[in-house]
Amino acid sequence: MKTLRNFGLATASVVAMAAPAAAQTELTMYYPIAVGGALTEVVDGIVADFEAANPDINVTAIYSGNYDDTRVRALSALASGESAQLAVMFSIDAYDLIEQDLIVAFEDIEGVNPDWLDSFYPALMANSRIEGKTWGIPFQRSTIVAYYNKDMFREAGLDPESPPATWDELVSMGKALTKDGTYGLMIPSTGYPYWMFQALAIQNGKEVMSDDGLTTYFDDEAVVDTLEFWKSLSTEHGIMPEGTVEWGTLRQAFLEGQTAMMWHSTGNLTAVKNNASFDFGVAELPANVRPGSPTGGGNFYVFKDTTPEEQAASLKLIEFMTSPEQAAKWSIATGYMGVSPAAYETDALKAYTAEFPPALIARNQLENAVAEFSTFETARVRDGLNNAIQAALTGAKSAADALGEAQESAVRLLRDYQ
Repeated sequence: MKTLRNFGLATASVVAMAAPAAAQTELTMYYPIAVGGALTEVVDGIVADFEAANPDINVTAIYSGNYDDTRVRALSALASGESAQLAVMFSIDAYDLIEQDLIVAFEDIEGVNPDWLDSFYPALMANSRIEGKTWGIPFQRSTIVAYYNKDMFREAGLDPESPPATWDELVSMGKALTKDGTYGLMIPSTGYPYWMFQALAIQNGKEVMSDDGLTTYFDDEAVVDTLEFWKSLSTEHGIMPEGTVEWGTLRQAFLEGQTAMMWHSTGNLTAVKNNASFDFGVAELPANVRPGSPTGGGNFYVFKDTTPEEQAASLKLIEFMTSPEQAAKWSIATGYMGVSPAAYETDALKAYTAEFPPALIARNQLENAVAEFSTFETARVRDGLNNAIQAALTGAKSAADALGEAQESAVRLLRDYQ
C-alpha cells in the first residue's frame, strides 16, 4: 500500500508539472489625467480590486497626460506595434477612431450584454453611438458646472443660495462681485475653449454641429453673437479678465479668491471640496434662450487589433469599472458623475449626495445636456474653432471674421465625408 500510494503521489506530481499554468491575459490601458485630484491613485485602486477578483488578467495602466496626449501616445503605440488593448480617450474621438479603423464596436465583442449597453445615461451615450453601433463606454464623464464662492455672495449682498440662472443675472451678479483683486467670473479659454463656447452657444439657442458629424454652424448669427457675448464679459461688463483665462490654473485661482465664480468640469468637484477654505456652491449653468451644457470627458475604447481573449478581458475590466458600485466610488472620489442611474441607487452614493448635494448637479444637468462637439476630422476642426475663439477674445480678430474663417476651414475638411 505504501508503495502504491507513493507511486500515485509521484504520478500526480508529474501530471501537475506537465500541465501548463493558467495563462494570464495581459492588458495595457492608456488613461488620461486631465483635471485635479489624485486620480492615478483612484484608478490604481480600482484596477487592483479588479485584478484581485480576476487573477487571470493583468492590467498595466499607462497615465498619459491630458486627453490629447493620451490619444497621441496610444495611437503611436499602436502604429509602432506596441501592445495596447484599450484606452480612455475623449468621447469626441469616436469619429476619427472609426474612420481610422482602430476600434471595435462593443456589439462585435463576443459575450457583450445588450442590456448593459443600455444601462448608461442616454445623454452620455450620445457621443458613443454612431450609425447604430456602440463604439465607446462612458466612464470619466462630466458636464460643465458653475462653482461660486458663497462667502463672497454674502459680502456683496447676494443670496448665497441663488446663483445666476440667466445671462442677465450672470452679468449683474458678476458686477456686484467684482472688486479690487477679484473678478466676478472666470470662464477658461485655453485647454478646451470649444467646450465652454459650446455651452454658451447652446444657452443662446444654437448647436455648433450636426448630429451626424458632417456639418458645423460656426458662422451662424447666434453663434457669432455668443462669442461676442463672451468677449463682452471682459471688455464691456468688466467682470472677467481680458484676453484668455487658463484652464489649468483656474481652480487654484478660484480657491485663492481671484474669482467669485468659475465655470469648470465637475471633475474638479472633490478637489474643490477638499481644498476650499470658504463656503462654496455648485450650480447648473445659466440660461439665455435655454439652459444647457455639453457633456464631456472620456469613454472606454477597445482597439481592433486585439485577440478575442484580449477583447473579452477588456470587456470584463470595463464592466467592472463602470459597475454601479465602482462608478459610485469613482464619483465620490473625483467629482465625475456616476455614469448610470443604478450608480445613484447605491447606498454609498445615496449617502454621499444626501450629505453633499452639489454632487448631484452635474447629473441633474444631463436633462438639458447635449453631445459634446464632435465631427469627422475632429481634432483639426476643433483646432480651427479654438483658434477662432482665442483670436476674438484677445482682440486679434472680430468674432464674425474669426468664426467665418473657422467655418470655411471646417467645410473644406468635411467635404470628403459628405
